[in-house]
Amino acid sequence: MAHMERALPWLLLLALALLGSSIAERDCRVSSFKVKENFDKTRYSGTWYAMAKKDPEGLFLQDNVVAQFAIDENGQMSATAKGRVRLFNNWDVCADMIGSFTDTEDPAKFKMKYWGVASFLQKGNDDHWVVDTDYDTYALHYSCRQLNEDGTCADSYSFVFSRDPKGLPPEAQKIVRQRQIDLCLDRKYRVIVHNGLLATSRLMVIITGKGTKDELKVSKKSREND
Repeated sequence: MAHMERALPWLLLLALALLGSSIAERDCRVSSFKVKENFDKTRYSGTWYAMAKKDPEGLFLQDNVVAQFAIDENGQMSATAKGRVRLFNNWDVCADMIGSFTDTEDPAKFKMKYWGVASFLQKGNDDHWVVDTDYDTYALHYSCRQLNEDGTCADSYSFVFSRDPKGLPPEAQKIVRQRQIDLCLDRKYRVIVHNGLLATSRLMVIITGKGTKDELKVSKKSREND
């Protein structure tokens, strides 16, 4: 009994030391997050399928998300993305978004100006960080839209991308999970389905510009009568 009483303070100190070490290792300040070293945007270009997403505030593409990155003759990167959005709680809309990128001193960190082809989608000018990628299999994107006073993120979003619409292999999943932990976003993602809904035009309203709710009804009705 006396032995246990003598050992208890040391056990408490050990527990506190381990807790402090864990907290120190988990630095959730955005400035501490690492990105892909020697990022090559040319290798990154092409088609990526979104497999999972940590959602931000606002209305963005929800599922069946496919992004296409391109590099022009001046080396500037741009992107288009297509996906499903639900409006008015029961309107499935196939919507497009467009993004243009501005380089920074870090080749894996960009400023991305984005907007929806339709007016109901979000628009803005956010950070676009490529946290990790092997270019051929997976990529992890991160953006913080608003910082807290302590340097952590108040409103962030993140995509897990795959070159294969069927998903990531186990090795890539393991890497991505660890990087999500590094971003302090573990268990914050939702799965993005790819069920071919966008290819079924009879089930979708295709939006290419501004439209009211009544105009959307007419658009959907005309497609159902095709």
